Formats: sequence, C-alpha cells, structure tokens
Amino acid sequence: MQETVAFSIPALRIGSHTLPNAVILAPMAGITDAPVRRMAVRYGAGLVISEMVASEALLEGHPEMVLRAEGEGVPLHAVQIAGNDPYLMGEAARVAEAAGAGIIDINMGCPAKRVTTGAAGAALLRDLPLARAILEAVRGAVSVPVTVKTRLGWDDAASTAVDLARMAQESGLAMVTIHGRTRCQFYTGRADWAAIRAVKDAVSIPVIANGDVVAPSDGPAILEASGADGVMIGRGAQGRPWFPGRVARAIAGLRGTADPDLDEQRAVLLELYEGWLGLYGRALGVRQARKHVGWALDAAAAGTGEVRASIVAGWRKRLLVLEDPAQVKAGIAAAFDDIMWRAAA
Repeated sequence: MQETVAFSIPALRIGSHTLPNAVILAPMAGITDAPVRRMAVRYGAGLVISEMVASEALLEGHPEMVLRAEGEGVPLHAVQIAGNDPYLMGEAARVAEAAGAGIIDINMGCPAKRVTTGAAGAALLRDLPLARAILEAVRGAVSVPVTVKTRLGWDDAASTAVDLARMAQESGLAMVTIHGRTRCQFYTGRADWAAIRAVKDAVSIPVIANGDVVAPSDGPAILEASGADGVMIGRGAQGRPWFPGRVARAIAGLRGTADPDLDEQRAVLLELYEGWLGLYGRALGVRQARKHVGWALDAAAAGTGEVRASIVAGWRKRLLVLEDPAQVKAGIAAAFDDIMWRAAA
C-alpha cells in the first residue's frame, strides 16, 4: 500500500513555504496525531497540522503536549498552540520552533467549553485586544510563519472574523483559516461557506475555508462559494486519512477521487494501528486507536452502499473493548473480510 501523488494543483504559499497543494488537514485534538498526519501526507494532503497544544502545558513539559507536538516523518511540521497569555503563547511558540516546527498556528476557534472558559480558543473572538496581543507576541517570538484558525464570530450578533483577519495581517501573520460557523453553533447546522468571502475580500494574505467538506466535490464547491485560497478538512477525514488528497485531486479536476478499495483501507488501518502502539505504548495505544477503528469501519461500510449499520455496530461492539493488540488486528482483518463479503453478495 503506497500511493504516489504526482498531480499538480495551484501552489499555496505560507510565508517562505510553498505547499504542493492547497488542501490542509485540520488540527483536531485527540485525532490528528503523528501516525494520522504521516498517512494523510502520503495520500496527498498539502499540509497537516498537529493536535491543539496547550501553551502552558507545553512549557511545563507535559508529556501529552510534547507528544502532540511530535512531527517525525512529516516534511513540513506545523504545530497549533492555544492559550490566553501573550507571553506564554510566545514562549510556547519558541519551544515548538526549536523542536522543529516550520509553521506555528494559533487556535482562536476551538468552541469547547473547557477551552473557552479559560478565555482561549473561540473566546478570543470576544476580546479582540487580547487576540491582537497574542498574535503580535507569537509573531515576534519566532522566525517561522505564523497562522491563525478561527470562526465567523462568537454568535450571529458578533461576526468578528473580518476584524480578526485584518489584525492577523497587520501583525504579520501569513495565513488565516475560517471555520464557517460561530462558536455558539459548535458543529450544528451547515457551515456558511459564502460568509467566508467577506474575510477573503478584507485581506491579502491567504484565506483557508473550513467546515463540512465531506465529499471530494465539496472541495471545488467551498472554494467557489467562499473565494478562499484553500480548503481545510476536519471531521471529513476521520477514518479516512486519504480524504484530503482526494479533495486535492477533485480541485485539480483529476480522476481518482474515490476512496481506496477495501483491501487498501484495511492495510491503512493496520499500519496506523502499529503507529499508535509505537507512539503511545501498548496500553494507551489500544485505547487511543479505538475511535479511529470505529470511524474506519464506518467509512468502509459507507463506501459500499450495501452494508447495514447494524453489521458495523456489531463489529464495533466486539473490537472496541479488546485489550490485546493481536486480537484487535485479527478482528480488523475479519471485519473487513465480512464487509467485503456482504458488499459483494
């Protein structure tokens, strides 16, 4: 299982870096760890970004945050940091750069209550002076390009994305990503792709559109609706690390945008499973992998159009409680055999 991506898509420049294409795997806490990012790059993602790293915890050397910032095997390592203290954010950016990060991304969009109650993430959309101080502190702390990911606003009454994007440009940032929802929407409803166009019209730095890209055809569609320079993919890649590359092909007007066949999907999952065991160790790796295994089974069944949800639910119930990695891997092989047999019947 090895895919060679030999297609050409209009390049995206982020500061001194030129990406092979303008499709980016979003930073997702607990999801886009090093094995997933490496696999997404193999299948053609233009850039992958680390899980969200808490700035203060990174400075304290917290093992989980250090692990999240791991970038081995990725050609361009991008680390996303979060926090609400300009000084600590700048120092965390220094640590990440010293560890090999070629891009620092600032989280100003996470809607989770545990983040916003600490005045970080999307909460910074309600405190633009503090947001500006953080942008300037991080930009001044490192020599690598700095980017920011945010949302349309806190709620419908406070659409502040344009103001924040202008501040980012004035502070010397190289790119801004906009998720087409407000914080109060969380992930409900539909992302408003057209609303991102106001941000694109307001700044000259690259603008990336994010939200509800779940099919290859959504890539060209979100670019047309938003006028953005690129696409960021989050939940659409869960269980499908090849998906950003498929979207890149769709944007380029090339064939080969379908999911890999089920044999290849199984090989991808088994390789990732070994990666999680290696990254986290056996006990934690087994637990970390469970959600990914579930998503991969869902993706495999959905791609057939034939296998009932109850079949996948049965395999989930069996596999996601196992503690022995050998049993899990044997179960993954058997589950894919079952899905393929039922799809062909």
